[in-house]
Amino acid sequence: MTEQGRTLGTASSCDRRPRFLNPKRHWPAFAIIIAAALCLTLYRLGACGICKGNEAVEAIFLQQMVERGHVLFPSVNGGSPMYKPPLFHWTATALDRAAGVKKVTPFNFRLPAALYAVAGVGLTMAFAYGVMSIDGTILAGLTLLAAHQYVRLGRMGRVDMTLTFFQTLALFAFWWWYEGMRAQGNRRNAMIYVAAAAAGLGVLSKGPVGAIIPGLSVAIFVIAEGRLREVLRRVPLGALVLAIAISASWYAAGYLDARHALLSRQLGSENFGRFFGELGSSPPWYYLGPLLLNSLPVSLLVPAAVFAVFFASRESETEAGARAHQAVKLLAIFWLVTLVFYSAAAYKSRWYILPLWPSGAVILAWWIRRVGAQWGPGRVEGGFAAICAAAALFNLFFIPHQEMRDCARYGYRRTAAEIRRIVGDSQPLYAAGFVDEPFAPLLFYLDRDAPFISGDLAAAPPGYIIVPAQLWDTMSKDHPKGFEVLLRSEEGRTRPVLLRHDAAAR
Repeated sequence: MTEQGRTLGTASSCDRRPRFLNPKRHWPAFAIIIAAALCLTLYRLGACGICKGNEAVEAIFLQQMVERGHVLFPSVNGGSPMYKPPLFHWTATALDRAAGVKKVTPFNFRLPAALYAVAGVGLTMAFAYGVMSIDGTILAGLTLLAAHQYVRLGRMGRVDMTLTFFQTLALFAFWWWYEGMRAQGNRRNAMIYVAAAAAGLGVLSKGPVGAIIPGLSVAIFVIAEGRLREVLRRVPLGALVLAIAISASWYAAGYLDARHALLSRQLGSENFGRFFGELGSSPPWYYLGPLLLNSLPVSLLVPAAVFAVFFASRESETEAGARAHQAVKLLAIFWLVTLVFYSAAAYKSRWYILPLWPSGAVILAWWIRRVGAQWGPGRVEGGFAAICAAAALFNLFFIPHQEMRDCARYGYRRTAAEIRRIVGDSQPLYAAGFVDEPFAPLLFYLDRDAPFISGDLAAAPPGYIIVPAQLWDTMSKDHPKGFEVLLRSEEGRTRPVLLRHDAAAR
């Protein structure tokens, strides 16, 4: 396709050459943005310890895989099953095995999220390059670098970036197949299998939403285009079988191995339970603030760009412009379906809207170029690129500072070291008065189980017991016998207390 054919927008812009670099040498733009993405995600990645419960829970399961070889169904602290499907953890385990790493650290724990984030930038630019000029490709890449939420979660050991990558790949691969659907023998026909595999891997990233949301978006798109029957007729049965086989593989293995607690958590509380309010609820407008403010200033512009996809005039569009408009229409539908789906769910988190960013970056680049065609590309596109570059530079330094500031309040590394010094590996160690996530950062650095026992210490077994300071301060007023305080920590919110319990003395 010629550069003129690649250029997006209106008739007034269809013969405009790329402004940012030599049109015959596009690879430096890709290389520079990918290098910048690596800097943003890897710079001081391991400087902050594991200090937040939602990260620490996943880190503990990774410890079981890497350090103890429990790759398929790891459990922790007396048998608690995994909270999320294991694709993120499997990726980390594979990287550690390839590098010969046998100990989980904050850096190698977060590395898969960083690599998925960088891969997502490259994937987004590849898609943008197929429907826009190199200028639009650069704008899409810069948008992701400027997006605080995207970079921040690319530096966190959570499954959200894995889900984002595979949902985006499923959506983009479907478009590549859909675009070449009528060309018999076209190599893009293989893309439907890529889309199917990506949807299945999305399920293994975070559960059924990995396939439900892209699938629903595609269905709405083909219905709106009036091509539902044609698409259904041309989708090969093998692609559907592939998607189902990958999606169900780990769950089926858990069923065959009678992992009922695992399946109950995965398909119950972690999916349907969250949707229907088992874990709490928030109002439907919860995402309004995170949506607009999570990545200033670009987050303010994306909703306007999505609006423009559906309401912008098409009268003066060229064939290439109409093709690009159709592509971003699919992405805009995905953007809206994701937002509506999570807004309808009872339990909400600002991290759930992370998958909006790759599609939103392409939509925003399309809109900025369209506005630039009317008001002058130098002012609009150049100004937007400069703003994104400044925001990316801000992210490079502010996000690591933000991580260190948060960890200074919640870390338990020194407390764990003191407990390990006092309590031998073969001596019994328990915890009371905690729940999984608040206790997980301490448990990660202990690197051993400390099973939960009842908060009523009257029936506690002999051995060492970790309790929150508040619980012990309340109980100590009654002067319980048989307990000796060995350590009082001032770290974190719970300020743990280590007790030694001698039942015979009591």
